[in-house]
Amino acid sequence: MRPVGLSLGLILLCLLCAEAEHRRAAALDKSKIAGKLYIVAMASDSDSYLRRKDELKMAMATITVLGEGDLKVSFAIPTPEGCKKSEWIYKQTGILGEYYSSERGNKTVQVVDTDNETYAVVFASRVKDGKTLHMLRLYSRTREVSPQITGLFKKIAREKSFTDEMIRMLPSQVECSLDEA
Repeated sequence: MRPVGLSLGLILLCLLCAEAEHRRAAALDKSKIAGKLYIVAMASDSDSYLRRKDELKMAMATITVLGEGDLKVSFAIPTPEGCKKSEWIYKQTGILGEYYSSERGNKTVQVVDTDNETYAVVFASRVKDGKTLHMLRLYSRTREVSPQITGLFKKIAREKSFTDEMIRMLPSQVECSLDEA
């Protein structure tokens, strides 16, 4: 009888975790998430990320909500070669808080936690060379985040199977922004 009770308890715990994650995604308010954000932390299982993660600096993003509810995300990413800018359109998938882009490897992104005003934690998956790669990003309205938000990001990263070696708090930079011509 004891193993049955333990099994039922584990099933209930899994259902509660799944429901909590669903509620966080459902809480996304697109009108509040729009605007300028900094990418202040990342975690990834990509070999190229892991090789150069110590060289990465804070990037900027601007999110625009399109008329259909899709998102346009513009990035300014500092690289050794200069400021790299890109723009992506993410279409709604029908799952609350989840978006899809067919550009560069069929990327799916899901907002896994947000307060809709100061930060958002976004989990991304994409297929590259037949391999599924995963990334977690912490977006913030400011260059500095509270220890509570940093701790939350690291907790979510570990829940998504990222090790401490895969997690990087990005140092601030001023040489690359979306406002540059």
